[in-house]
Amino acid sequence: MPSQSSSAQTPREPSEPRWAQTPFYFNSAEHLLRIERERASTLGELLAAIKTCSDASIFQHTFRTLQEHHFIQEGYSNDFAHWTFFACNENGLAERLSGVDVCEFISLQALRSRLIEIMEEYLGQQPTIKDRMALEPFYFCASTSVVVPTAFVARNMAEFAEALEQISVHCVHYHFIEARLRLKLNSNDFSMWVEEQMGLKRTAELINRIDIYTSTLQGVRNRILRIVETALA
Repeated sequence: MPSQSSSAQTPREPSEPRWAQTPFYFNSAEHLLRIERERASTLGELLAAIKTCSDASIFQHTFRTLQEHHFIQEGYSNDFAHWTFFACNENGLAERLSGVDVCEFISLQALRSRLIEIMEEYLGQQPTIKDRMALEPFYFCASTSVVVPTAFVARNMAEFAEALEQISVHCVHYHFIEARLRLKLNSNDFSMWVEEQMGLKRTAELINRIDIYTSTLQGVRNRILRIVETALA
């Protein structure tokens, strides 16, 4: 039995075992890549294509970039920024495009609008660069996601931690990054389950605050695992 003085201490989340009414099923995703009709040889053409390309293209060149280059901690965070710098030599615009945090968006249309806003503002200030030929064209691609179930299931936090140690980084990307579009919330599958099924609101918040741009996906998984292990302690 805890002493009476313990009630005056800082409240802690419950540490006793708790079983989920709905287990967490870990999934991954495969992406079928295809080349789209849009291409750009100038920044003006890139802007025009971003306005008309499919949502799947926006997804491919932003959300998917984080998965494809998850092991690179330096450089530009999306394909548009990368091409703007290396093919167009416009570091200022590249930095603005790279500064777009996909975790802040719950729809691809909103993300598209932000990219358009950045480019229109920059090209409006420097109209002479709009039609300058790039060193190489930008080819728009798109991807279709196919959900792939895994063998990992968690019914409590201990099982959740055990699964986190074994899942692939593609599974982390699916639940931690892609989930934001499915949930239409600034959250992720891990945080939602931890809060709703385990009742650990603070733990869920800590997981959701992890910065995906300052770490690889492996690093993100390790940070989630440390937060979960702390909740279990």
